[in-house]
Parts: sequence; C-alpha cells; structure tokens
Amino acid sequence: MSIFSIRTVSIPTRRSRRRWGALDAAVRQGKALYAGISSYNSHRTREAAAILRRLGTPCLIHQPSYSMINRWVEEDGLLDTLAQEGIGSIAFSPLAQGVLTAKYLQGVPEQSRASEGKSLDRRMLGEDNLHKVRGLNAIAQRRGQSLAQMSLAWVLRGGRVTSALIGASRPEQIVECIGAVRNLDFSEAELREIDGFATEGGVNLWTLSAELK
Repeated sequence: MSIFSIRTVSIPTRRSRRRWGALDAAVRQGKALYAGISSYNSHRTREAAAILRRLGTPCLIHQPSYSMINRWVEEDGLLDTLAQEGIGSIAFSPLAQGVLTAKYLQGVPEQSRASEGKSLDRRMLGEDNLHKVRGLNAIAQRRGQSLAQMSLAWVLRGGRVTSALIGASRPEQIVECIGAVRNLDFSEAELREIDGFATEGGVNLWTLSAELK
C-alpha cells in the first residue's frame, strides 16, 4: 500500500475539509503511507495541497488522466501547478483505454471491450479518432516502436510526468509497454508531427471529476 487517493466530488468547503481531515488521519494511523489525489484540476489541486499542508500530511502524488488524445492537463496548466506545489504525477489511461494501441487500427474487432461495450464507448472509435490513431501509428513505426510504446514515451517526455499507469490483460502487453523506455526521446520535428494528430478525441470520461470549469 503506497497511495491513499480520493477522487473529486462537488461538495461544500466545510465537508471538503472534513474529507481532508479523514485522509490526514488515515496516514497518521498507518492505514496509508502517502496522501494523493486524482482528477483534480489546477484550482482544486492548489486548494487540496494547501489544506493537507496545514494538516501536516502533504500531498505527494496526483493521478490525472492524460494521453495523446486527452490533453486537458496541458490546457488546464495542471503540470505547472504540480511542479510549483512539489507534487508528483502518475498519468492514468495513457493509452486511452486501448485506443492508442494497434488493436483498433482496422476498426473494432469482435470480442474487444469496445464491441462489447465494456468501459470503452464505441463512439470513441469514430473515423476521426481512427484517422489520428493511424497517423500516430505511422510515426511510431518510423521510430521503431509500437503505438503503445510511443504513446507511453510521449506522456513521459520531458520528465514532467513522474510515471504512467497502464492496464494490461496479458503478460505480453506488459512486456510491450516496458519496451517504451528504450526510446523516450523525441526530436522537435517528431513532436510537431505528433501534434498534428494528437488532438482532443473525446475520450476523457473524467471531465466532471476534473472540474474543468
């Protein structure tokens, strides 16, 4: 057990402070080793960090959704906020729930999560997103990587994201993802080309949690 994480809900400030008090108590009682948050935007992150600091249990990690087709953390300025607050980050869904893998390059295969409606809305695999995925895959191939490997390397580029959280159903998927560390560098030309395809894909299921207003 390493991180005790609370997701955002819209609640009054008084109740919010009680919640942070409960998190502080969990760490002090040894029920958790560290305090962390998930899906908070910059404003809520600063608020949470200040409260936890006053309680004496600083926030050490933030878990935002982040991928090449889900870049809200950049628009929100969250990565800058985390750097200013001294909080680490672990990006979840860096493969956009499997969209940024080779699985859907030719459409939606049978017995996939998307075909069965399991945690991946088929609407996320419209022609616009598939065009982006195919374009990104072509860049990955030129880099000698799979699309999944390049997607993870891109999230970790520049050292601004501490780590990336992957989900795997088979051992070979873990091996493939680990292979991303063999090439974490991007040229400026590659980043510019990637930006042509790495645009909002409507895959952020946590928009309300992030409180992007």
